[in-house]
Amino acid sequence: MAEPLVAISVKQPWAALIVAGLKTIEIRSWATRRRGTILIHAGKIPDERPEGWERITTPELKLAAELRGGIVGVANLVACKGYASARTFAADANLHLNDPSWFAPRLNGFVFRDIRALDFYPFIGQTLFFRVNGYKLS
Repeated sequence: MAEPLVAISVKQPWAALIVAGLKTIEIRSWATRRRGTILIHAGKIPDERPEGWERITTPELKLAAELRGGIVGVANLVACKGYASARTFAADANLHLNDPSWFAPRLNGFVFRDIRALDFYPFIGQTLFFRVNGYKLS
């Protein structure tokens, strides 16, 4: 039997921006050694800060950002990049889409490649990485 797929939960609109390929680095306060296929889960609770929503500029992105509480995409996690300085964090601002002033010591960027949208699949999210039992990629 195949190993269950693993997901990471991301608040909207950030999940929609990842799946659209506009955000290729997800910032976390923890590092990971995990690599490979990761499902992108849109959390139930959105991020109300305006800087993410200002990037929702098309009807397609608006529809994608309305999806909550389920799997919305898949990506290949290829690296975990540590940010030791505000300068290195700011240098990747166009990839992680966070304001450079958001920098704090020991932030980590999960670098995604080969990102694609999936049909919405309702699923309860969790913190950190979590297994999605019974889900098969199409």
